[in-house]
Amino acid sequence: MATFLYRVGRLAFRRRWYVALVWAAVLAAVGLGALKAPGASDDGFSMPGIEAQKAFDLMEQRFPGATADGATARVVFVAPSGEKVTATENKRAVEKAVADLADGTQVASAVDPFQAKAVSKDGTTAYATVTYKVAADDLTDADRTRLERAIHTAQDSGLTVEAGGSAMDDGGGAGGAAEVIGVVIAAVVLLATFGSLVAAGLPLLTALIGVGVSTATILTLSQALGLSTTTGTLAMMLGLAVGIDYALFVVSRYREERAKGRAPQEAVGLAVGTAGSAVVFAGLTVVIALAGLAVVGIPMLTKMGLAAAGAVVVAVLIALTLVPAFLGFWPNAVLRRRARKTGRIEDESTRNNGGSRWARFVLRRPLPVLLLGVVGLGALAVPMTALQLGMPGDEAKSTSTTERRAYDALAEAFGPGFNGPLTVVVDANGDAETKGADAKGAADTVAKKLRGTEGVISVSPPRFNEAGDTAVFQVVPSTSPTDEKTKDLVTTIRGERPGVESETGATFEVTGTTALNIDISDKVQAALIPYLVVVVGLAIVLLLVVFRSLLVPLKAALGFLLSVLASLGVVVLVFQQGHGAGLLGVEQTGPIMSLMPIFLVGIVFGLAMDYEVFLVSRMREAYVHGERPGEAITSGFRHSARVVVAAALIMIAVFAGFVGESDSMIKMIGFGLASAVLFDAFVVRMAIVPAVLALLGDRAWWLPKWLDRLLPNVDVEGEALSRRQEADQEADRGAGRGAGQGTDPEADPEPAGTPGREVART
Repeated sequence: MATFLYRVGRLAFRRRWYVALVWAAVLAAVGLGALKAPGASDDGFSMPGIEAQKAFDLMEQRFPGATADGATARVVFVAPSGEKVTATENKRAVEKAVADLADGTQVASAVDPFQAKAVSKDGTTAYATVTYKVAADDLTDADRTRLERAIHTAQDSGLTVEAGGSAMDDGGGAGGAAEVIGVVIAAVVLLATFGSLVAAGLPLLTALIGVGVSTATILTLSQALGLSTTTGTLAMMLGLAVGIDYALFVVSRYREERAKGRAPQEAVGLAVGTAGSAVVFAGLTVVIALAGLAVVGIPMLTKMGLAAAGAVVVAVLIALTLVPAFLGFWPNAVLRRRARKTGRIEDESTRNNGGSRWARFVLRRPLPVLLLGVVGLGALAVPMTALQLGMPGDEAKSTSTTERRAYDALAEAFGPGFNGPLTVVVDANGDAETKGADAKGAADTVAKKLRGTEGVISVSPPRFNEAGDTAVFQVVPSTSPTDEKTKDLVTTIRGERPGVESETGATFEVTGTTALNIDISDKVQAALIPYLVVVVGLAIVLLLVVFRSLLVPLKAALGFLLSVLASLGVVVLVFQQGHGAGLLGVEQTGPIMSLMPIFLVGIVFGLAMDYEVFLVSRMREAYVHGERPGEAITSGFRHSARVVVAAALIMIAVFAGFVGESDSMIKMIGFGLASAVLFDAFVVRMAIVPAVLALLGDRAWWLPKWLDRLLPNVDVEGEALSRRQEADQEADRGAGRGAGQGTDPEADPEPAGTPGREVART
């Protein structure tokens, strides 16, 4: 592989104009396609195989139109202290507000709370439900303005008015500011790492081009492939992350080869052949992790994973072709300022730096470093044993938002369970066994049992479909939607099903937002272990091919699991248990978002394997070329530690930027990802990995002979390139030519030079 990529890099360098034009044409084509493509549809959130989803599908079948996905708004009216909302003036203000809301062109209905009996028992609070004909993303500014104006008008009359529901979502990108901040910090880190504006800007430029290509492609194919508006979110985030990392690796290796006296074209070839090989395998591990999201069984998550995997493939292709092409345009501009001014390139490959000094520190005391790292991460992982998954709603938002205040007002007036009622669907005609059952009698029996169930506040009268064989009613729990007692209540209600079936010949299922969230949490939690087994197992096989070692891949996988468990532990510590929550602006603790662990595993696994492959492949390269195990560890850190640290700092900055957002779920994702990268890059890869390799010595690179024969030899270390270089130098010496020129007829006309020689002129 190294030889093939070496040729790719040199070809891209020589044909830089063609490569640049091809990528420009691709970007223009997919950009034009994105502009002309129909808007992405919102295919909603579905989870095949769970009871809540089956019941929802049954409702769609038996009550056509009743489960339409139009936006809703629940407007809450609270009377001034000491007054009732039913007082004449207050009632008039509420009715006027509802009438104003009903006038919207996209409004399907606006229910008067006094007619719908949506008034609290003490008469202080009422709510009106507004249903729209379109989804929240399709609401016009006029209807949003009408909603806001109606609220302000009612507030002017003296009422406290708040609103919740999907219609309050303005569809704005919550992470836009965070992404800008992350890119700025990335630029600063790259500038400090490379000491050159061009070297710092090149990874950013190529990463943005890659994100543009992948995002435009997703938009172009969204209608044809049924991709939702949220599918490209993960692709954009990961495309930017790995795009910067992969270009950073190639540019860093190019500068290293130039410092050894290579001519620009030869340095590009060697950089792509060696660092590019690491990029290919690192990219494959990321693709495995993202494609593995299909194991969870959530269609939306599967699409997001595959779209993000496509973005990673684009990032790899750009690192192998466009980056060397740009280096062809500016071969000297990426060097340090001193080298450009003096014309002399300093070879840093044999000089001590922070990376080599740290490696020697670990080599002197590997066991204490290993124990400290493992015990520290293990202690942080302990809270993970109390992990509770859920889907936080408006109750997790800041009290500065009207959605949270509306939630609190309803909970105070109608009880904590009012915000998350359960929907029970009684099916008296579901199959041949239940066909002909008395739907009314079955509904009455189910309602009677539910009213006598501990934890149930109220059960609404049943509503029947036109055929009269299906009934639906609402069950209000006594506890909030995210309370563990509500989950127990759902389990209890479902446990009563066998008795109802034997007594009435009908069956029932529980759905609704609360039940759906409970079922999703259970399924995700059950899928987490299989997902880890599949992803980590495939990655171990891939790393066996890369490192040709049995213990190194196992160590990499175990270290990743340790960092993930530790990051989940600190997320539980802050967002579930509330320790230090105030420092992050978290106002309400509760269960961890159901999809959080899966996202964390998928994203961090990819980034962790990036760092593992790039760092350890340099150790493997040094070991293959004859260095002792300890020397190889030091060489790997001398060459790669600074680049890995820079890449990790960039990712931490990007993810930590989301902690500043007001939305609790976004805070949670940003904090979790930043913590995971911090633990994996600086504790696992920079401390535990060298400590383990130091303790193992030569055994770290041991591979059974039978397995060695089975595995393909992909030459990630560039051993074939080294042999070629040695053969060329020997031939040059035999012909009486300079050692740096080589015999390649396509080599650069200028001499390759030696360390400290003048920068090649272009």
